[in-house]
Amino acid sequence: MAAKGSKAIVKSTVEIMKERAAKRSKQLKKAKANLKKAVEIRNKKLATKREQDDKIAKLLGPKRFTAEELKAFKDIILEKKKETMEELDTLKESMMDVTTGEYVSESSTYSLHMEQGTDAMEREKTFLFASRGSKFINQLDDALIRIGEGTYGLCKTCQLLIPKERLIAVPTATTCAEYKNTGMPCERGRVALAKKEQG
Repeated sequence: MAAKGSKAIVKSTVEIMKERAAKRSKQLKKAKANLKKAVEIRNKKLATKREQDDKIAKLLGPKRFTAEELKAFKDIILEKKKETMEELDTLKESMMDVTTGEYVSESSTYSLHMEQGTDAMEREKTFLFASRGSKFINQLDDALIRIGEGTYGLCKTCQLLIPKERLIAVPTATTCAEYKNTGMPCERGRVALAKKEQG
């Protein structure tokens, strides 16, 4: 009878072990299915994020101008600098007395009272143009420095490239036209600044 009881215990132990093995197998299958599902969800999220990043990258455009583009801008800037310097030389000549080499004064012996007022106004305009020209040359020199550093064309607000068309028209520009006119970054700039804040 004891043998019969021990057989029953052995049999029930084997059944218990089989049940546990079946249970473990079921749990393993469930865990594998959950893992597979989690991987699919993660991959889907990653693909969505990549798509969004690609869209943003496309909207933001390249981060730097190519060496060829920088050379083209440098040529434009050097040409503008040459033109401005020629204009300044012409203005300087118009402000100087050719015989003495000194600036023309208001007390010219041949000027009448009315002409002196007109002469003074003309001189003032000439000095204003000369001052603007000198300032523009300084801005052109700054642009040449930025070309040398490889930072030319980057907006000082959002660090995105300023559109080429704007730089061709205004080679000294340091912001996009929208920021210059409104004080607010353009759409691309707002996206870039928001992305920067997110980290």
